[in-house]
Amino acid sequence: MSRNAKVHEWENNVDIQIFREYLRIPSVHPDIDYDGCVEFLLRQASILELPCEVIEVDPGKPVVLMTWNGTHPEEGSILLNSHMDVVPVYAAKWSYPPFSAHMTDDGKIYGRGSQDMKCVGIQFLAVIRALKREGVRLRRTVHVTFVPDEEIGGTLGMKEFVKTDRFKQLNVGFAIDEGCASENEVFYLFYAERVLRRVNFYISGTPGHGSLLLKNTAGEKARLLIDRMMDFRKHEETRLANNSKLFIGDVTTVNLTMMSGGVQSNVVPPELMLCFDIRVSLDPGATAMEEKIEQWCQEAGGGIRIEYGEKDPELQPTKLDKSNPFWVAFKRSINAMELEIQPQVLPGATDIRFLREQGIPALGFSPMNNTPILLHAHDEYLGADVFLKGIEIYKNIIVSVANVKSES
Repeated sequence: MSRNAKVHEWENNVDIQIFREYLRIPSVHPDIDYDGCVEFLLRQASILELPCEVIEVDPGKPVVLMTWNGTHPEEGSILLNSHMDVVPVYAAKWSYPPFSAHMTDDGKIYGRGSQDMKCVGIQFLAVIRALKREGVRLRRTVHVTFVPDEEIGGTLGMKEFVKTDRFKQLNVGFAIDEGCASENEVFYLFYAERVLRRVNFYISGTPGHGSLLLKNTAGEKARLLIDRMMDFRKHEETRLANNSKLFIGDVTTVNLTMMSGGVQSNVVPPELMLCFDIRVSLDPGATAMEEKIEQWCQEAGGGIRIEYGEKDPELQPTKLDKSNPFWVAFKRSINAMELEIQPQVLPGATDIRFLREQGIPALGFSPMNNTPILLHAHDEYLGADVFLKGIEIYKNIIVSVANVKSES
């Protein structure tokens, strides 16, 4: 097929057209008006003849819920989740306007959200379109959710939605949410997430004149604490570099992200603040990490107040064995397509953690291989062929997991 014919095929593909329309809706932080997304999604639900609800757990934070009823609706449903919001852009750094959904002659579709994760939501709908066109009925009911505010923690989105009676009525048995691209043939599959700990250290010390050598100053304590934190960071960096079987999600990352304090250059301050972003791996786990932090504060001289804010809970990973029939079905479909997957711990945090907190087995999987990882980056794009192939991959997976029979 010639390049011109290929471009013509992409431009006239219904699923690509819908994807590009969704990308043009600037649902970008910090001040998002979700009305455009909701109107667009209601229209898609109408075209697909799917019942659709708009649920506002918090005012101005809509959850769009579409439902495709299965032949055995009493069995646990399948939840396909994506988020509507995208992170900010620096438009001057982009080759094409970030909300233009520009498609190049070689099929690169540029747009904020093309990888993270408007592609996934549209692929879910494309699967339902294809299955309904083929006259397929699935055993289990499939719910497709489009949620707000994932990119700022999901606090007013999925986190609150899972607590509602309406969510409980969905009777979710298994969920699929986002993963990320892979730069080679292998597809990444995420069965767990690291635990986020954002910790503020308020370090008190002896105040006084800048010309003196005072004892137990906040600056001395801050240096000792930073040394301990950075030594641990180096330990994890070395551990990752020396073991080819480890991925970034298998180690704990520690990064100093903010520092503040002091009022004048010749005044030794009574307090300094340090903020660290810590993503704790399954080993050692968050509890053990907090114990280390307490110990390091004592070694630094004490007088250090620790604030974590709201802590994410430590959750059990989704099981990848025969005890999880949805994993068995998922893996069977992957094997049938002769795809290679790499299970690992997701380095960041997504809305899937709120589902796991409810005891729901859930996997993060975005079928994008041989693709640069561009989530949150300038010039985020997804190839048209990768997008279309992803629909076929999801189609096989969704059919497989939605036809799992309940144990008698």
